[in-house]
Amino acid sequence: MPDQQERTLPPWTEELKNRYLRGEALQFVLHGNVTDLVVSGDRFIRMSDFLSEVLLAPSKDVVIQYNVATGVRFSKKVANVPGLDELLAMREAEKILPALERVLHAVDKVAIVIDYAEMVAPAGDPNFFSAADRQTVVTLHRWSFSPAIERADSVVLVVTENLSELNQKLVSNPTTAIIKIPMPDEAERRKAIKATVPSVEPGWLDQLAEVTAGLKIVQIKALLSGESAQGDHAAVLDRIFDRKREIIERECFGLIEFVDPSHDFSVVGGIEAAKKELVQIAENIREGRRNRCPMGILFTGPMGTGKTFVAEAFVKEAGLTAIKLKNFRSKWVGATEGNLEKILSVVQALGQVIVIVDEGDRAFGNQDGDGDGGTSSRVMARLKEFMSDTSNRGRVLFIVMTNRPDKLDIDIKRAGRLDRKIPFLYPQEPSEVEAVVKAQLRKNEISTDIELPRDRSAVSEHLVGYSNADIEAVVLLAN
Repeated sequence: MPDQQERTLPPWTEELKNRYLRGEALQFVLHGNVTDLVVSGDRFIRMSDFLSEVLLAPSKDVVIQYNVATGVRFSKKVANVPGLDELLAMREAEKILPALERVLHAVDKVAIVIDYAEMVAPAGDPNFFSAADRQTVVTLHRWSFSPAIERADSVVLVVTENLSELNQKLVSNPTTAIIKIPMPDEAERRKAIKATVPSVEPGWLDQLAEVTAGLKIVQIKALLSGESAQGDHAAVLDRIFDRKREIIERECFGLIEFVDPSHDFSVVGGIEAAKKELVQIAENIREGRRNRCPMGILFTGPMGTGKTFVAEAFVKEAGLTAIKLKNFRSKWVGATEGNLEKILSVVQALGQVIVIVDEGDRAFGNQDGDGDGGTSSRVMARLKEFMSDTSNRGRVLFIVMTNRPDKLDIDIKRAGRLDRKIPFLYPQEPSEVEAVVKAQLRKNEISTDIELPRDRSAVSEHLVGYSNADIEAVVLLAN
């Protein structure tokens, strides 16, 4: 990678370049946002072409792209390549890889980019692999520590969207470097917007860069092409946000849902201390006081005490983007880990976001992993790692709700993951019941001749010990 390109390259390329120049690895697995476009200069380029033509071609004599559908394609060839006709005629990985190995041994300064690598070396139990599958996995594994390839100053890039779908022998190989390509950051989104709408004004650019957080470059380009960014700014922002919700929910396979509550704390009765604390947390997040923000909050209490209702009211009061995490577990090998990585990538890309997890004892409960090949333990380890990553403090706030805190994994509940614990209990005093009743009357827009606390003996005293949900049911039935 030449020096004149450095300023225009995405940040992740710096890690790849440094690790290669230090001699840490000659084979790299790139995963994450690998199907996106990259803004190179003033043009958009596919990720695979960016790797071959922009990143590798300036320093390599031969650059080869391969995937199982289109076979081999040369992005650059300034040296004689042995078996060229044979290479171009083949598609099958078990034939292509030995031929590519002969090229690696015969020619110096070769770069190979293998797209859709999960189709070449898929994850799974080796006992069920065919002989061809075993051959491809072993071939790629051998390349990573080949002295001949190292002496030739060659490099191999193995590209897959979902790391869990790639064979574990390659992923866990200490001589292979794993590099994640993240979702576009603000600087990359701004470049994409300016490339799509060259005449964009600075203030409008700031708003577009903010609303497109969580989207890929290819999606930003599609949303803003033509006259899509013209017209009333408020209407354009609303349209982009609606499309963003639709795109992200679809890309996450329906495993997350954007929360768009219609109520705030004005219709939440009682729990004044909790509401005051939550308002302060929201203010700290909005104003960037990250060191005063908790990593997560645990809402705990019996059913019907309003945990979900308060969480949604908090979202409305805070004015922050919020998503609800659904059940991402799957019966298919590798799918659960892949689902989780997809969700966490989107969460990080969204910026300031609240992640709501209902029934946390099911999502984060004690999982011994028996009978699932260790999937549960790997998922829990990844969740713990993400929730305790201090770079997310003030950017990602988890709200975990449960009526069985005893079933939550003890490590999830510790400080640094769920710092604040807010208990939700049934009203124990008539005054507490009255606060809930008044809130329900406001929420449901019900007019009544009953006046509290004047009519305490007729109303409130009879509802002590009822859940908030029960009190709402009584209010609605009495209407």
